[in-house]
Amino acid sequence: QVQFVESGGGLVQPGGSLRLSCAASGGGVSSYDMGWFRAPPGKEREFVAAISRSYGNTHYADSVKGRFTISRDNAKDTLFLQMNSLTPEDTAVYYCASVRYYSGHYIGYYWGQGTQVTVSS
Repeated sequence: QVQFVESGGGLVQPGGSLRLSCAASGGGVSSYDMGWFRAPPGKEREFVAAISRSYGNTHYADSVKGRFTISRDNAKDTLFLQMNSLTPEDTAVYYCASVRYYSGHYIGYYWGQGTQVTVSS
């Protein structure tokens, strides 16, 4: 089983930016379609963005479209999430995961432990 590790979370002011990274112990990011999910305080985990393994096709939740960018560097076996124009509503634990697309939804199946992002002044 693959274990992903996220990094790059922290405290940022509204309007600021953060870049999250995701790698796998022993490699593995380059082998999967990948995605980012988040769990806001007191809420269920939700889909944020996904990127295909080979062609880099991307898909975003409406709430982050135009502000977040998912990307990957298969040579470095790393997944990224560039987050701009952050608002307090983006506060959440962010998870990377390998994903499958099923019945109109992205489903994660190998997960990281999550990284906290807090947007506050």
